[in-house]
This record gives sequence, structure tokens and C-alpha cells, in this order.
Amino acid sequence: MKRQLLHTPQGVRDIYGMECVRKLALQEKLHRKLKSYGYHDIETPTFEFFDVFGSNIGTIPSRELFKFFDRDGNTLVLRPDFTPSIARAAAKYYLEEAGPIRMCYQGNTFINHMNYQGRLKESTHLGAELLGDDSPDADGEMIALIVELLLEAGLTEFQVSVGQIDFFKGLLEESGIGEDTEEELRELIVNKNHFGIEELLEGLDMEEAHRRAFVRMPELFGGPQMLEEAMEVASNPVSKGAIRRLKEVYQVLEIYGLQKYVTFDLGMINRYRYYTGVIFRAYTYGTGEPVVKGGRYDDLLGQFGKACAATGFVVVVDQLLSALDRQKIEVQTGPGGIIVLYREELRKDAVALAKMLRNQGENVELIREQGDDWEEAHLSYAGQNGHRCLVRLQGDGQLLLCRPGRKGSERMTTEQLVREEL
Repeated sequence: MKRQLLHTPQGVRDIYGMECVRKLALQEKLHRKLKSYGYHDIETPTFEFFDVFGSNIGTIPSRELFKFFDRDGNTLVLRPDFTPSIARAAAKYYLEEAGPIRMCYQGNTFINHMNYQGRLKESTHLGAELLGDDSPDADGEMIALIVELLLEAGLTEFQVSVGQIDFFKGLLEESGIGEDTEEELRELIVNKNHFGIEELLEGLDMEEAHRRAFVRMPELFGGPQMLEEAMEVASNPVSKGAIRRLKEVYQVLEIYGLQKYVTFDLGMINRYRYYTGVIFRAYTYGTGEPVVKGGRYDDLLGQFGKACAATGFVVVVDQLLSALDRQKIEVQTGPGGIIVLYREELRKDAVALAKMLRNQGENVELIREQGDDWEEAHLSYAGQNGHRCLVRLQGDGQLLLCRPGRKGSERMTTEQLVREEL
């Protein structure tokens, strides 16, 4: 007998019931906020040619891509990241556009994580991209929008950590560190491993000031006052320019009135190599991973033939939902639907009532009674699925109104039900 496949592959999962309802409600709420800032929807394919995410683009390593072939032998990949797809589409459809272009999206990404990492291989992303604006105002808008999205989701305790990749790049150019050492140094700085950084640089031929700057990088985090300290550490024009940019962005955020949610971290170095300037991540309680991440990527669209400044971010919806659950923050899912319960001989009346309620904008689920013990089972079902009430047809135009979690019931006519604020 053929074995039944009831389980999903490792790294993916089913989402159903009220969890699915909450997730979709959260996405809809966040999407409305993006639209309020003037962002326009775009959909890109779930899979693309391999070169869209190739090593020259600077996205995730090839070994972590889900790869397959089309009938012509072309290598295709499931998208691991939306940004290169958006860049490709923008270069194709907005090649001649000079002014700012605002786009937003939502969908799933696929990364073939190692099994022991415990991460999902499929996750839902919702994000925004602002193309054609290289100003601090654009960086400030991105960060302000992130803050407003998290407030809209219901979070009250969170922090957006802002870095500047050019600070690190300036130090690299000045010190002359090779590519192999750079990779190891990146990892040590991200992990804030002071001793590891000292040990790595100990045998290298570089000025002591450069060595001290790299060792100090993991300590350069905090409020705007830290930027003055960082300016003393920076000894080259690129790194100093990076700090000046962060000061300008902070001034923009003060105008938005959202600066209290922002801190700076010059030891933040993103995994994706296409980032070129201001980068950011948002953290909250209940998840060890960032719930939002993004930054500026001014060179990426040039890879697809359109020289264009760009910045953007992605909300990792699954991480955000997990954080909300652990903080016991309820996602508002709307008023819930209505169950109309009927016996077979009252089918015609039940369908008529359901149509009437649906025409009033209600979500109505018709359920035919089976057996006499209907009340407990169906009220339990209504509660588990977010229905706000159950209506049982009694005959002769009489109805019985029951609400999950409440004792007792109300008798009324169809006319009374329609007038009732359920």
C-alpha cells in the first residue's frame, strides 16, 4: 500500500485556522500602511533565471539557492530575496523614469538553510523599495515607515538599529586588507568578537590606528552621541562621510518625531553584498532574528542596465507574527463571520437568510445539522474559527442566536436578526 504523505518537507510548514487568519489580517494592515505612503504594488515571478541572484549580484551563496532547470536547460532558482527581482523589473519597465519610483510587494521567499539552523526555508516577506532618490530624506522615509509599520502591527517595544556600510568599507580601503581576511573580519565584527578581531589583525601589516578602528567597531553602537565618538575613530573621508550621512538621516527622523525608536550600530554589516550605504534592522522581544531588515543599494540596478539610487526594506512577516504572539499582542482580525445552522427541511430558508446577510457584507458559513447534539460541537467550532455568532433556524421564521464563550441563547425573528448589531 502506498505510504500517505501527510507531513511537509523539513523547513516548511502548513499555516491554517486562526493562525492563518491572523497572518493575513496582519499582512493586510501592513499593506494599507505602505499604500498610505504612496507605494504601488508590484508582483515578480516566484522563480527567476539563476543570474538574477548570481554571485556578482551579491545576494546569498549559490549553495543556499533552490535550483532547477527548465525544458531548454536554463538554470532557474526560487527567489531567495525580493530586491534583485525588483531591481530587474525596474530596469526593464522604468528604464527612462528619472523621478522617484515607489514599489511595494508581498510574497514568499525560499532559502535552503542547513537543517540544523532551525530556520524555515520558506518565509513570507512584505516590503517596499524607493528608487531614484539618493537623499537622506529617502533613508529617513524608509526608517520612519518601518517604525510606523511596527506600531501599526501593535508593537510598543522595539528598536530600529541603523548602520552605515561605508564606514566599514572606508576602513577596509585604508588598511589594504585582502578579500579572504575581509570575509573573516566581517564575521567577527558581526558577532562582536573583540578578541577574535585582535587575534586576526595581530599578524597583519597595517598601521596601529587602523587596527584600533576595527577593534572598536563592535563597540560603536548607541544613540546619536555615539556618532561623535565614531568620527574620532574614522580617519578617512569615506568613513567620515558615512557618519555625516547618519547625522543627516537622524535630523530627518527628528522631523518625523520617531527618533526615540532609533539607535545606531556601526558594527552592523549586512550579509548581502549589494548594500552600499545606510542599512537597518528592527528588533523586538520574542524573536532572536530581526523582524525588518533592509538598506541602501545604489549599485544594484546598474547590474541590470539602469544606473539608479535605491533603498528598501522587508518585513519578515513570520518573525513579526511570532513576536506578537510571544508578547501576547492580539492581531485584530475583524468582527468574524456568522454560522447559519439548519435542518434539511429548512434548507430553502437557510440559503435565503445566508444570501440576505452576505448582501449586507457579512461572511456566512452554512452548516447542515447532523444529529441532535448540535450546540456544544458547533459553538466550539465557531470559537476555534473566529466566528462571532451562530444562528440556528427553528422554523416558522424563528431563530436561535448563540455566541461562542457565552452562556444562553436569544430567540428572535429573521427581521430582528437583520436589524441586530451582531
